[in-house]
Amino acid sequence: MPHKDDRYYIEKVLEGDATAFAALVDRHKDNAFTLAYRITGNREEAEEIAMDAFVKVYRSLGSFRNESKFTTWLYRIVHNESISAVRKKQPVTVPLDDQLVENFSEDEIHENVSVLDEQQQQRLIRHALGRLSPEDNLLVTLFYLNDQSVGEISEITGLSLSNVKVRLYRTRKKLYQILNRIQQDVPVI
Repeated sequence: MPHKDDRYYIEKVLEGDATAFAALVDRHKDNAFTLAYRITGNREEAEEIAMDAFVKVYRSLGSFRNESKFTTWLYRIVHNESISAVRKKQPVTVPLDDQLVENFSEDEIHENVSVLDEQQQQRLIRHALGRLSPEDNLLVTLFYLNDQSVGEISEITGLSLSNVKVRLYRTRKKLYQILNRIQQDVPVI
Protein backbone atom coordinates (compact mmCIF):
# COMPACT_ATOMS: atom_id res chain seq x y z
CA MET A 1 0.00 0.00 0.00
CA PRO A 2 2.80 2.58 0.67
CA HIS A 3 3.94 2.38 -2.96
CA LYS A 4 0.64 3.55 -4.46
CA ASP A 5 0.28 6.99 -6.00
CA ASP A 6 -1.96 9.76 -4.68
CA ARG A 7 -4.81 8.96 -7.09
CA TYR A 8 -5.10 5.46 -5.67
CA TYR A 9 -5.66 6.84 -2.17
CA ILE A 10 -8.03 9.52 -3.44
CA GLU A 11 -10.16 6.84 -5.12
CA LYS A 12 -10.17 4.78 -1.92
CA VAL A 13 -11.29 7.78 0.13
CA LEU A 14 -14.03 8.57 -2.38
CA GLU A 15 -15.17 4.92 -2.14
CA GLY A 16 -15.65 5.43 1.59
CA ASP A 17 -12.31 4.27 3.00
CA ALA A 18 -11.51 7.19 5.30
CA THR A 19 -8.34 5.46 6.54
CA ALA A 20 -6.81 5.85 3.06
CA PHE A 21 -6.71 9.59 3.70
CA ALA A 22 -4.17 8.96 6.45
CA ALA A 23 -1.73 7.75 3.77
CA LEU A 24 -2.15 11.05 1.89
CA VAL A 25 -1.63 13.03 5.08
CA ASP A 26 1.46 11.01 6.04
CA ARG A 27 2.92 11.45 2.57
CA HIS A 28 2.41 15.22 2.34
CA LYS A 29 2.21 16.58 5.90
CA ASP A 30 5.89 17.59 6.09
CA ASN A 31 5.81 19.58 2.85
CA ALA A 32 2.47 21.19 3.77
CA PHE A 33 3.90 22.23 7.12
CA THR A 34 7.11 23.50 5.51
CA LEU A 35 5.16 25.66 3.06
CA ALA A 36 3.00 27.12 5.80
CA TYR A 37 6.04 27.71 7.99
CA ARG A 38 7.96 29.42 5.19
CA ILE A 39 5.08 31.82 4.70
CA THR A 40 4.09 32.46 8.32
CA GLY A 41 7.42 32.01 10.10
CA ASN A 42 5.53 30.56 13.07
CA ARG A 43 5.73 26.86 13.89
CA GLU A 44 2.43 26.57 15.78
CA GLU A 45 0.56 28.59 13.19
CA ALA A 46 2.06 26.49 10.39
CA GLU A 47 0.97 23.27 12.10
CA GLU A 48 -2.56 24.61 12.46
CA ILE A 49 -2.67 25.79 8.85
CA ALA A 50 -1.44 22.41 7.58
CA MET A 51 -4.07 20.59 9.63
CA ASP A 52 -6.81 22.97 8.45
CA ALA A 53 -5.69 22.49 4.86
CA PHE A 54 -5.97 18.71 5.17
CA VAL A 55 -9.44 19.07 6.67
CA LYS A 56 -10.46 21.25 3.71
CA VAL A 57 -8.93 18.75 1.29
CA TYR A 58 -10.80 15.87 2.92
CA ARG A 59 -14.12 17.73 2.82
CA SER A 60 -13.73 18.75 -0.81
CA LEU A 61 -11.92 15.71 -2.18
CA GLY A 62 -14.97 14.89 -4.29
CA SER A 63 -14.47 18.14 -6.21
CA PHE A 64 -10.83 17.37 -7.05
CA ARG A 65 -10.82 17.01 -10.83
CA ASN A 66 -7.38 15.44 -11.37
CA GLU A 67 -6.55 18.22 -13.85
CA SER A 68 -3.40 18.91 -11.87
CA LYS A 69 -1.37 16.93 -9.39
CA PHE A 70 -2.86 16.38 -5.96
CA THR A 71 0.14 18.16 -4.42
CA THR A 72 -0.49 21.24 -6.54
CA TRP A 73 -4.07 21.38 -5.28
CA LEU A 74 -3.00 20.77 -1.68
CA TYR A 75 -0.21 23.36 -1.82
CA ARG A 76 -2.61 25.90 -3.30
CA ILE A 77 -4.88 25.42 -0.30
CA VAL A 78 -1.93 25.66 2.13
CA HIS A 79 -0.68 28.75 0.30
CA ASN A 80 -4.06 30.49 0.47
CA GLU A 81 -4.53 29.66 4.14
CA SER A 82 -1.01 30.85 4.96
CA ILE A 83 -1.34 34.09 3.02
CA SER A 84 -4.63 34.78 4.80
CA ALA A 85 -2.94 34.24 8.17
CA VAL A 86 -0.03 36.52 7.23
CA ARG A 87 -2.36 39.27 6.01
CA LYS A 88 -4.15 39.20 9.34
CA LYS A 89 -0.81 39.84 11.10
CA GLN A 90 0.46 42.40 8.54
CA PRO A 91 4.20 41.70 8.90
CA VAL A 92 6.68 44.34 7.87
CA THR A 93 9.38 43.33 5.39
CA VAL A 94 12.09 45.54 4.03
CA PRO A 95 12.69 44.96 0.33
CA LEU A 96 16.24 44.85 -0.95
CA ASP A 97 17.20 47.49 -3.44
CA ASP A 98 17.03 45.79 -6.88
CA GLN A 99 20.04 47.75 -8.10
CA LEU A 100 22.04 46.60 -5.10
CA VAL A 101 20.99 43.02 -5.80
CA GLU A 102 22.43 43.22 -9.32
CA ASN A 103 25.88 44.42 -8.14
CA PHE A 104 27.57 41.40 -6.62
CA SER A 105 29.59 38.41 -7.67
CA GLU A 106 27.86 35.06 -7.35
CA ASP A 107 31.26 33.41 -7.68
CA GLU A 108 32.52 35.20 -4.56
CA ILE A 109 29.51 34.10 -2.56
CA HIS A 110 29.80 30.54 -3.84
CA GLU A 111 33.48 30.45 -2.84
CA ASN A 112 32.69 31.76 0.64
CA VAL A 113 29.84 29.30 1.17
CA SER A 114 31.80 26.33 -0.17
CA VAL A 115 34.39 26.60 2.63
CA LEU A 116 31.67 25.87 5.20
CA ASP A 117 30.74 22.33 6.16
CA GLU A 118 27.29 21.04 5.15
CA GLN A 119 25.66 21.80 8.52
CA GLN A 120 27.02 25.37 8.49
CA GLN A 121 25.81 25.82 4.91
CA GLN A 122 22.31 24.64 5.85
CA ARG A 123 22.22 27.00 8.85
CA LEU A 124 23.37 29.89 6.69
CA ILE A 125 20.80 29.16 4.00
CA ARG A 126 17.96 28.77 6.54
CA HIS A 127 18.98 32.10 8.05
CA ALA A 128 19.06 33.75 4.63
CA LEU A 129 15.66 32.28 3.71
CA GLY A 130 14.28 33.76 6.90
CA ARG A 131 15.26 37.22 5.69
CA LEU A 132 13.25 36.91 2.48
CA SER A 133 9.69 38.14 2.28
CA PRO A 134 7.13 35.37 2.83
CA GLU A 135 6.21 35.43 -0.87
CA ASP A 136 9.83 35.08 -2.03
CA ASN A 137 10.50 32.41 0.57
CA LEU A 138 7.48 30.48 -0.69
CA LEU A 139 8.69 30.54 -4.30
CA VAL A 140 12.14 29.26 -3.34
CA THR A 141 10.62 26.57 -1.12
CA LEU A 142 8.21 25.36 -3.78
CA PHE A 143 10.80 25.34 -6.56
CA TYR A 144 13.93 24.07 -4.82
CA LEU A 145 12.74 22.17 -1.77
CA ASN A 146 9.45 20.74 -3.02
CA ASP A 147 10.51 20.28 -6.66
CA GLN A 148 7.43 22.02 -8.04
CA SER A 149 7.59 23.13 -11.66
CA VAL A 150 7.10 26.76 -12.69
CA GLY A 151 3.66 25.76 -14.00
CA GLU A 152 2.70 24.17 -10.70
CA ILE A 153 3.94 27.20 -8.77
CA SER A 154 1.82 29.37 -11.07
CA GLU A 155 -1.25 27.28 -10.19
CA ILE A 156 -0.47 27.34 -6.48
CA THR A 157 0.24 31.05 -6.18
CA GLY A 158 -1.99 32.43 -8.93
CA LEU A 159 0.99 34.20 -10.54
CA SER A 160 1.53 34.01 -14.31
CA LEU A 161 4.26 31.69 -15.62
CA SER A 162 6.45 34.61 -16.65
CA ASN A 163 5.92 36.31 -13.30
CA VAL A 164 7.00 33.13 -11.47
CA LYS A 165 10.16 32.92 -13.60
CA VAL A 166 11.03 36.58 -13.06
CA ARG A 167 10.31 36.41 -9.33
CA LEU A 168 12.41 33.24 -8.96
CA TYR A 169 15.29 34.94 -10.77
CA ARG A 170 15.07 38.06 -8.61
CA THR A 171 14.65 36.02 -5.46
CA ARG A 172 17.79 34.03 -6.23
CA LYS A 173 19.63 37.34 -6.67
CA LYS A 174 18.23 38.60 -3.35
CA LEU A 175 19.20 35.36 -1.67
CA TYR A 176 22.77 35.67 -2.94
CA GLN A 177 22.88 39.27 -1.71
CA ILE A 178 21.58 38.25 1.70
CA LEU A 179 24.16 35.44 1.87
CA ASN A 180 26.86 37.94 0.95
CA ARG A 181 25.73 40.36 3.67
CA ILE A 182 25.54 37.60 6.27
CA GLN A 183 29.03 36.41 5.42
CA GLN A 184 30.41 39.95 5.73
CA ASP A 185 28.64 40.61 9.05
CA VAL A 186 29.03 37.26 10.79
CA PRO A 187 32.27 35.34 11.25
CA VAL A 188 32.25 31.76 9.98
CA ILE A 189 31.40 29.34 12.78
